[in-house]
Amino acid sequence: MKNDLILRVVGKLLIPFILLFALYVQFHGDFGPGGGFQAGVILAASVVFYALIFGHDAAMKVVPEPLVESMMALGVLIYGGVGIFGLLLGGNFLDYFVLDTNPVLGQHRGIFWVEVGVATTVSGVMLKIFYMFARRGKVDE
Repeated sequence: MKNDLILRVVGKLLIPFILLFALYVQFHGDFGPGGGFQAGVILAASVVFYALIFGHDAAMKVVPEPLVESMMALGVLIYGGVGIFGLLLGGNFLDYFVLDTNPVLGQHRGIFWVEVGVATTVSGVMLKIFYMFARRGKVDE
């Protein structure tokens, strides 16, 4: 597929919109269907789509494997950090009401950051799985 000009052009046109849709799902998750898991999967799917069109090595240059592994850990740290921050402010673990003087705003902030952590972890895990399957059978250099 690397030499298919039409597919490459369509991919270059679609991938930014796929990423934009992932952001929409992420930020709209507070108000309707969607959220961190769905946004993470969509984000990872855009990278997989890129890899299918331009090749595994090109995708590894755009999103290198150390970055993917860092994303997995960073997402868990963000998620857990929100819970620890709630504990430090005198609430329970993942008690969002203490994150602001207005409980509704605290709830909103807490959910937002938890969803960011979930999206980061899910996209990292999905890409790690894809990279592992994509290089299966290749000879290590």
